[in-house]
Amino acid sequence: MNRQGDFIWYELLTRDIDAAAAFYGDVIGWTVQDSGMPGMDYRLFVAPDGTMVGGLMAMPDGMPDPIWLGYVAVDDVDATAADYVAAGGTQHMPPTTLPGVGRMAMLADPQHAPLYIMRSESAETSTVFQPADRATPGHFVWNQLTAADPDAAIAFYRDRFGWRQEGSMPMGAWGDYKFLHSGDTGIGAAMGMVPGGQAGWQFFIHVADIDVAAARIAARGGDVLQGPDPIPGGGFSVVACDPMRARFGLTGARP
Repeated sequence: MNRQGDFIWYELLTRDIDAAAAFYGDVIGWTVQDSGMPGMDYRLFVAPDGTMVGGLMAMPDGMPDPIWLGYVAVDDVDATAADYVAAGGTQHMPPTTLPGVGRMAMLADPQHAPLYIMRSESAETSTVFQPADRATPGHFVWNQLTAADPDAAIAFYRDRFGWRQEGSMPMGAWGDYKFLHSGDTGIGAAMGMVPGGQAGWQFFIHVADIDVAAARIAARGGDVLQGPDPIPGGGFSVVACDPMRARFGLTGARP
């Protein structure tokens, strides 16, 4: 069982799920399989090591743009959802139980960054997210929050999930890139707005070869928006969007 504050699942809501399945399969090496959920077309992204790492489904009516969303483990979905709203957040989907899966709610923080919270019915610990220093291809490795007021965002998540902010990297006129930890695990960072940036959460996936993946993004109709850029630890990162314009990130080496 994952502890409160761990990222345990990721999900892409998009306009064309067949096209998305083909794009991410080619770029990242994921395979896609049907979830078997009755009454809905919900598909699963599977990493090369056989781990189910994310979901894929059609975006609901009224949603303006395709988006990747993260799921954070909590001990009590109802209490956390109520606390989110009381602290200035917004509830987009009330606490709901999906039999055999768990109880969840879709929320947004006071600066409108959406996330799911979830209490899984599974007793197994999710390995969908792996720390960047020991990641394997196809797994999520970094969760980046861009906000107009990153300090307020950090305080909000600290009070909800128990995250700790420790360490930072200067970004010149754009302020500091502030690292976030869940327990002793580095899970991501928070930063202020930058030119060409997009507010909200962005999730990074590890690939074996960053240059090959970047080339495949362009070949499949997506766009590399930034990078490959060197990152601490000797790897490189890319910020990109898929053909339906959902943003995502990649990390990887140059073999």
